Amino acid sequence: MARESLASKRERAAAIEERMFEHYGPGKASLDYRTPFELTVAVVLSAQCTDAAVNKVTPRLFAAFPTPAAMATASSDEVAEIIHSLGFFRSKAKNLVALAQMVTADFGGEVPADVDLLQKLPGVGRKTANCVMCEAFKDPQGIAVDTHVFRIAHRLKLAGPSADTPQKVEDILLKVYPREQWLFINHQWVHFGREFCRARSPRLFQGQRHILRVQRLLLFQCVMFVHEGNYTEREEHKRGGPKTWRDFLISTSAGP
Repeated sequence: MARESLASKRERAAAIEERMFEHYGPGKASLDYRTPFELTVAVVLSAQCTDAAVNKVTPRLFAAFPTPAAMATASSDEVAEIIHSLGFFRSKAKNLVALAQMVTADFGGEVPADVDLLQKLPGVGRKTANCVMCEAFKDPQGIAVDTHVFRIAHRLKLAGPSADTPQKVEDILLKVYPREQWLFINHQWVHFGREFCRARSPRLFQGQRHILRVQRLLLFQCVMFVHEGNYTEREEHKRGGPKTWRDFLISTSAGP
């Protein structure tokens, strides 16, 4: 198959985002927080852990240490005792105390609103920094690529086989999507990944009339590309489906 042009990818991406926004709106963070500091802490805790599990421990954590200055004076054992139900809680506790100390000492007690400065904080990588910039500061300087975004980008063929790291996937998505949409991508794709485009056994509802167009379109693409090189548009057409994704858009444009 001929290599897809950037213009074609942008056209597909625009159609995907239109239907994502139609179904999910701008999306909503799954982590509970009130301040940029609380969000940064919550995202650090969410590594290798579910957001629901994080939300169970953060109320007690933030009640005990409501500010960076308060957490900076804590011992890692005190923090670890509160978050012990989470994976890697000891290393996370050490990072959170060190993070709070750096925010207090180097940034005047305020989490920096800069993606590069955020990554200087212990336990904060590119994904966490992007999450904080988009959610807390509404100033997207990138797109947070977690497991959902990474998986969906490949299944939709926005990212190719050579995009084998989160940074490479992010670089591609930044070229495909306009900056004003960077705010929404992670939230929307996380919700879609959890509901439908799962790592195992994606939910297939294409034949049911009541499913919204956004689900039909995205499921069509996820299923079409889930087995790379084995399930192409041509094969889908042979199975009685639409010939291309554009035909699919036309076939669903009238609504459920």
